[in-house]
Amino acid sequence: MFKGKKYKASAAMIDRAKAYDPSEAINLVCETSKAKFDETIELHIRLGVDSRHADQQVRGAVVLPNGTGKTVRTLVFAKGDNAKAAQDAGADYVGDTDLVEKIQKENWFEFDVVIATPDMMGTIGRLGKVLGPKGLMPNPKAGTVTMDVAKAVTEAKAGKIEYRLDKTNIIHCPIGKASFGSEKLQENFETLMGAVIKARPAAAKGQYIKSCVVASTMGPGIKVNAAKLG
Repeated sequence: MFKGKKYKASAAMIDRAKAYDPSEAINLVCETSKAKFDETIELHIRLGVDSRHADQQVRGAVVLPNGTGKTVRTLVFAKGDNAKAAQDAGADYVGDTDLVEKIQKENWFEFDVVIATPDMMGTIGRLGKVLGPKGLMPNPKAGTVTMDVAKAVTEAKAGKIEYRLDKTNIIHCPIGKASFGSEKLQENFETLMGAVIKARPAAAKGQYIKSCVVASTMGPGIKVNAAKLG
């Protein structure tokens, strides 16, 4: 794989064998973000659980104190007063069967978060095959199946992110943009890590956080000392 000059220069600043303290790692990721655009900073956490077992799933959502730096487009499935509440809260799209058909017939996906009231889940259930693989299906654990759609829209716009294990037991989440600076990124990092640690399943045995890497969109990964994370 071809690596450009900027990537090589960034990689030269990092000791690959070292696991950095969280604050050091965040400072380094800011220093090594050299792209011409505002790079997203991501956190990759490998957990000592087996996601194939239902009692070892780790999933939830958390509002990052400084947001993600991304404009979030919200789609809400609701009727009547709930639909009006969603619109008043600033939802980008609000509807019910009309939006289900638009997604099915037009392959329309111009949204980032899907929120639904519980009574709408039967209607949007048939979208499971298209929303599920994209991680967009509303879920009670993530707070996206709720009667309080206004709160869900406000939180999504404020920087609420969902964390969940992939098939290799790793959580991948954005914690902001390089332009945030190390202090704001550190606050977001600590908030996300705190939520993941709190979500430790009772069935998880041994070391819970196996490894942790922070990286910018175009930059190399920087290892974080997992022993300091809990």
